[in-house]
Amino acid sequence: MKRRTLLIGGGLVGGGLIVGFSLSGDDPAPLPIAVEDGAFVPNAFLQILPDNTIRFYTARDEMGQGVTTGLATLVGEELDVDPLDMEVLLAGVHEDYANPGMGVQATGGSNAINAHYTQLREAGARTRALLIAAAAKDLGVAASEIRTDNGHMVVGGERHPYGQFVATAQTLAVPETVALKAPSDFRYIGRESGRVDSIAKSTGTAQFGIDVDVPGMHYAVVVRSPVAGANLVSVDKAPAERMPGVTNVVEIGSGVAVVAKKYWQAKQAAAELEPKWSQVPLASVDTSILEADYKAEMANAEAGVTPTDEGDVGTALGSAAQVVEAEYWTPFLAHAPLEPMNAVVRVGDGEAEVWSGTQGPPLAQGLVARFAGLEPEQVKVHQTYLGGGFGRRGTLSHVIEATEIAKASGKTVKLVWTREDDIRHGLYRPASLMRIKAGLDADGQISAWEAKRVGGNITPDTLNAMLPGLFPGLGEGTVDWMVGMADGAMTNWFADPSSVEGLFEDYDHPNTRVVHATVNHGLPLTFWRSVGHSYTSFAKESMIDELAAAAGMDEVEMRLQNTQNKPRMHNVIRVAAERMRAMRPAPGRHLGFAAHHSFKTDVAEIAEVSVDNGTIRVHKVTCVVDCGIAVNPDIVRAQMEGGIMYGLTAALHGNLHLEGGAITESNFHDYPILRMNEAPDVEVIIVDSGTTPTGVGEPGLPPIAPAVANAVFKATGQRLRSLPLKLA
Repeated sequence: MKRRTLLIGGGLVGGGLIVGFSLSGDDPAPLPIAVEDGAFVPNAFLQILPDNTIRFYTARDEMGQGVTTGLATLVGEELDVDPLDMEVLLAGVHEDYANPGMGVQATGGSNAINAHYTQLREAGARTRALLIAAAAKDLGVAASEIRTDNGHMVVGGERHPYGQFVATAQTLAVPETVALKAPSDFRYIGRESGRVDSIAKSTGTAQFGIDVDVPGMHYAVVVRSPVAGANLVSVDKAPAERMPGVTNVVEIGSGVAVVAKKYWQAKQAAAELEPKWSQVPLASVDTSILEADYKAEMANAEAGVTPTDEGDVGTALGSAAQVVEAEYWTPFLAHAPLEPMNAVVRVGDGEAEVWSGTQGPPLAQGLVARFAGLEPEQVKVHQTYLGGGFGRRGTLSHVIEATEIAKASGKTVKLVWTREDDIRHGLYRPASLMRIKAGLDADGQISAWEAKRVGGNITPDTLNAMLPGLFPGLGEGTVDWMVGMADGAMTNWFADPSSVEGLFEDYDHPNTRVVHATVNHGLPLTFWRSVGHSYTSFAKESMIDELAAAAGMDEVEMRLQNTQNKPRMHNVIRVAAERMRAMRPAPGRHLGFAAHHSFKTDVAEIAEVSVDNGTIRVHKVTCVVDCGIAVNPDIVRAQMEGGIMYGLTAALHGNLHLEGGAITESNFHDYPILRMNEAPDVEVIIVDSGTTPTGVGEPGLPPIAPAVANAVFKATGQRLRSLPLKLA
């Protein structure tokens, strides 16, 4: 049996049957699964013990999005075991845990349920079939006489636990093919249920990275340049070295680190340092300069690359009955997860360990190996829960820092970033200036769509962050060359898909041209919840409302008329339209509408908004989502609610400013998140199209800013084209 076949390996290990998919051939590396005797055994997803403990090793990282529950539900459905009765564990590093939609072991892009939908169901179905065959042999009955029920074989009136048959099961051949359940037979998929991690999180036993405490651990605080990219020139270490509890002051790649016996000791000592930094071009950039550069590039008709050019936009605009043109601005944003960046690293003699909650455990392993001078297989990764990710925990500069400090100091080091570190020294959602020029024919059909986006690209910085960890043996020069090639290509030859996604795809317009012009001042960029959709949706859905207003059409009818070739989007808009028509907002409240497709999911949102003395208040959001089969409807609702709240934070508050190349905001007092008194009621309507499940972690976010902006226009007559939304 070759790739993507079920592997029964090692027989009974520690008294249990180990079952999983081998994605790496007949001789994979040992899997990082500890059984009761502490050994590792060759398997991937399931371990069934004689006492009927059923362990599921989840390959995706849990950052609050409910992925552990969702994936356990997939395998449990076909295994016929309630996911709430499983012992669900976070998987270690192994190629069999690669994300089928990415090719690497990473979590992001709202793809986990979609990517694993068939894989894990097959794992459960094959395991169940194998156990039935074993039970038939042990009990002396035909397999057709056996049915299963939540981890038990039912024969006649008797129930036998799965664990009773593991000894025989490991001697049998794995079924080559197995039928999966029809959706009408689902027992757990689609069920309203709790989460597999709810007890651990509610009792404080779930371990996050910031909770890790190991013997002999010291604490570290790093002083970094206020301007990204600057290097340490010099520092007088003596003031920090004299402080109580300090054991080491070491220079590392990002600055200078103070190591102490307690965190507060390290933080106080770090405040005594006055490093000198090199000068970099970013140091001459303020927000006003950046915005002027963006506007100049927008005005330059020769600037940019053209990833999409269909039909004849010029002719269509010339013959259009209505032409509307507008520019939209969205700022840099930080991720600000409630758990700031942290990592514990121990570097020993020929081996190392790292404890951290990341969106890519192999990346952590590779980075520790690279900066500790080890091979990846010499590094053990202890994955933890993540206190929010939003893309930020895919870039692991904090793991690099902790490794450098641990190696230089000889200590087991816990590095904890402060909130100020996270906002001022992290990576950011790129700022964007977008212009859309669109034409309508006499019937209200969009005849032309011309869009241009100016801003930085995410992919080059992502490569710069990931290549050293994914390929620890790759030289710095090679990494720099590859990143430079990608940067040059995306500036001069083709557009970074993340830069323009969502700007033009959702509506029917036969004549379409998209241009992208790269402007990069050197502030590090990365993925942010919903990536490019987080800003392109604001421009695109604001323009649709502007077109409707210019044509004297209802904004929802405009969308329905122009999504005839997008049936799932059309249906979501239709369902939301029915809800909107039935609404009777209180006097002074107005309804704004927006719809967007992202991560294979379609979402429409209605925002009920009032404006009082210039203050925008969102009272209620109605969200209609088609994400295919809702594996766990409660988690779908929770993710829509979370995406809306996160998006409202950005729509009403989110804004980072540059002065002398440095981010001026530092904490929640000047980079606020949505407060409870600002949070609207949210109603989520799930449309079940019966298709394969699609993303839910991010698609709730893109429509909210334009929905609110469109409601504000109805309330005030002011068209707000910049985020955050502020009235004149």
